Amino acid sequence: LQGTKEMDHMSPRLRAFLSEPIGEKDVGWVDGVSRELAINLVTKGFTKAYILLGQFLLMHKNEAEFQKWIICCCGATECEAQESSNCLKEWCASFL
Repeated sequence: LQGTKEMDHMSPRLRAFLSEPIGEKDVGWVDGVSRELAINLVTKGFTKAYILLGQFLLMHKNEAEFQKWIICCCGATECEAQESSNCLKEWCASFL
């Protein structure tokens, strides 16, 4: 988030997510999480963005592993998997 150049390449949804700490945001706030995927995540206990972030951290911020997990276990599309892992990676880079 340091330069505006990086921000230019971000979707408005990603920019909004990265603009502040996670707090109590619902999982649907994570960039790349569609309504359908959010429902799947909630039924598996991932109700909040910070819980999904915790899963990402448990996987040692390994995007490929996280993407495989969210596709296989939660029904994400490839695009959703990439966008959500990127969102969580960028959030970590900004706030951890």
